[in-house]
Amino acid sequence: MPFIFYFILPSLSIFLVIAIINATWGPFLRKRHELKEKPLVSVLIPARNEEQNISSCLQSLLHQDYTPLEIRVLDDESQDTTASIVRKLATEHPQIHLHSGKNLPHVWTGKNWACHQLSELAKGDIFIFTDADNRFEPQAISQTVAWMQRYALGMFSAFPQQITVSIFEKLIIPVIDLLLYSSLVLWLTYRSRFSSLAAANGQWIAFQRQIYHDLGGHQAVRQQLVEDVELSRLAKRKGIKILTGAGTGMVYGHMYHSAREVWEGFSKNLFGLVSNKAIPFFLILSSLFLIYILPYYLVTIPGYLTFSVIALSFNVFLRLVLAARFRHPVLLSTVFHPLSIILTILIGLDSFRKIKWGKISWKGRDINPRI
Repeated sequence: MPFIFYFILPSLSIFLVIAIINATWGPFLRKRHELKEKPLVSVLIPARNEEQNISSCLQSLLHQDYTPLEIRVLDDESQDTTASIVRKLATEHPQIHLHSGKNLPHVWTGKNWACHQLSELAKGDIFIFTDADNRFEPQAISQTVAWMQRYALGMFSAFPQQITVSIFEKLIIPVIDLLLYSSLVLWLTYRSRFSSLAAANGQWIAFQRQIYHDLGGHQAVRQQLVEDVELSRLAKRKGIKILTGAGTGMVYGHMYHSAREVWEGFSKNLFGLVSNKAIPFFLILSSLFLIYILPYYLVTIPGYLTFSVIALSFNVFLRLVLAARFRHPVLLSTVFHPLSIILTILIGLDSFRKIKWGKISWKGRDINPRI
């Protein structure tokens, strides 16, 4: 066997096994558990320039099968009609509350500051932070609370099923699921004590009120661009029970609507997934190239054909497993798999550049990643 395949084939085998475990036995939010009690839940939504999303988000929350429930939206200095849309709905539905955000302090990132303000306003025993571009099945809140009760969780998070429309979205966004669902057995976020095996997604993240405050809330991660992962690591270090599951079929996210938004959104976050540490980051990018791209080139070289075909088969089967279970576009995920990885690596390099030496802008606001 050519030497390089001693790395490629075992890695692909491990990733495939992890993906099958998550697809078959993973903690899916849609799996039903019974509610033991019904505490007041505060759904907290930071909203900046969300006029295209906020109405649909709130409408899906109004159709939840769970009570008691309050919905608090913080208008984070929006420059569009976000506030007026929420205000109109609030006059018709008393469970919706609109709040105006305060000026952003220098040492905070915008989303963390908005979430912190919401936490000070919330009355619930359980906080659920979510994004304005999410949509929800009617059981999303009741099942989140039921999962927390079933496993005595202080923190629970779910990765939404991502809605993709444009070609660029379909190429890039499922790669994030590939990286997640093939590299981490989700149940280990609950069963392992190691903070390195923590994960979370701020698009749907729930806390017991007291646990949130014990952690220090978003104030404890006020300078972090990937605050959800940092909160999960902090919870692990403090011995708090957490679990991160799949929200497929229950929580839906449509994060980006164009190639530019996809590129800017992921370049803002990718380097932060490894806490802005260069060596682990470049090891990951190099591994992506070796495992997912190199076999497509080596198949053309004499002496590499057999092992390259095996590696390509593993690649395709891995993407098929994920596409079937987590509802990715099958054709683009398989046929254009190497292109997706190349683009992801390029975005990763841009993320490193911007966070180390450049400038990040998001929703009309400059972000300083080196505060």
